[in-house]
Amino acid sequence: MSDGNQLPMNHGHILVVDDNRMNRQKLRINLEQQGHTVELAEDGSQALKILKNETFDVVLLDILMPEIDGFQVLRTMKNDPGLRNIPVIVISAVDEIESVVQCIEMGAEDYLQKPFNPVVLQARLNASLQRKKLRDLEKAYLEQEVMLRQNEKLATLGKLSAGMAHELNNPASAARRCAMQLSEAFTRLQEIHLQMRESKDNGSEIDTFLGLQNLIKERTVRPYEIDALTRSSREQEMETWLEELGVDNAWEIAPVLVNLGLDHAELSRIGPDLEPLQKITTIHWVTESALIYTLLDEILQGTSRVSAIVDGLKAYSYMDQAPIQLVNIHAGLESTLSVLQNRLTSRVSVVREYTPDLPQVMAYGSELNQVWTNLINNALDSIDGDGELHLFTACDNGWVNIEISDNGPGIAPEILGKIFDPFFTTKPPGKGTGLGLNICHNIVVQKHQGRIDVVSTPGRTTFKVQLQRNFSG
Repeated sequence: MSDGNQLPMNHGHILVVDDNRMNRQKLRINLEQQGHTVELAEDGSQALKILKNETFDVVLLDILMPEIDGFQVLRTMKNDPGLRNIPVIVISAVDEIESVVQCIEMGAEDYLQKPFNPVVLQARLNASLQRKKLRDLEKAYLEQEVMLRQNEKLATLGKLSAGMAHELNNPASAARRCAMQLSEAFTRLQEIHLQMRESKDNGSEIDTFLGLQNLIKERTVRPYEIDALTRSSREQEMETWLEELGVDNAWEIAPVLVNLGLDHAELSRIGPDLEPLQKITTIHWVTESALIYTLLDEILQGTSRVSAIVDGLKAYSYMDQAPIQLVNIHAGLESTLSVLQNRLTSRVSVVREYTPDLPQVMAYGSELNQVWTNLINNALDSIDGDGELHLFTACDNGWVNIEISDNGPGIAPEILGKIFDPFFTTKPPGKGTGLGLNICHNIVVQKHQGRIDVVSTPGRTTFKVQLQRNFSG
């Protein structure tokens, strides 16, 4: 029994559509005695108006009616997403059996023969209500599952976005810092140029600057390599020589000159005709030029890293590409590693065992990358940022095989069979929804007609994915 104003689970809200007043009233009395609530419509037009404003569990529909008949009402209902799932029981006379068959083919749930038997009416209604209840439960479950899967995707996207933000922030911040320093260095270089112009005889200075130009450009990109002990000794000697020459910030300039492979003896030979002040100007010019080339190279490296990350993210998401296409598995694995770069610390060893010339497969590229993301993330969770991630590919009898392994503690045998079940997780509350591997299973098995399995022993867990080379979609 229900409480309040709610009807019991086997009772429903019924719409009776019949142009015969006696039939409508007879059905109403019978249905209300069974505990149903009833609305009446005397023709098809009125029925469709009522259906737009109210929700019904079953419609009892007469076929032969003036203006809009039962066929038109049924056709309209089945073409309307909001009405098509309402069970329709056709009310029919014995001589209308062919029409009943036509209605069943159009989507009617059942039929009720005139004159109707109350026991039969109750049985037909109960069956229809039960089927609707099951469909409603299934719909609610599917809607909830879709919502949970969407939440899982959003959670994964959130983690990837956070990782990408971190990865992009480092080179972007470095490039910004270098740009600010570059502005300051150019200002100082302009001051040096003004000093050069004020010099009485700067012809020899210019020749000296031009002679150092190529050395500075080359050495800032590829620094002069010496061992740490020798470097320290030369920097100390250079600093002493610069101080004797009268250079104020000798401690800052000395490391720059040593990086260029210059020593104080060589600098003494540069511009032999230069006065001490001109020689100091030359040294400052060398230092600022080296700094500018260094900053430009760092900006180039930073922006190149940003471009590489963006390209990797674009490849990972298959942006601006068709949903299903020929997919390079190796490229997908590498783009996934690229977007997970923030998790690949120096303590994680990535071992690639890729088969050369692995055939491409027809697939939903972005969804396959979601599989690689979940499997690699799980592997990294298993090793807790310290261990081996092993990627293997091969081709065998029309199937492309991908294996993702880790050397973590493994999965207990008693839960191995549940690993792909929805909502099953071994992670602590709040750390996982239990849908990641289930989503992988659905993408591989249901969407690509492939196979996915797991083998685990202490110290080695391997997820095996098999994809058809000629998957047709």
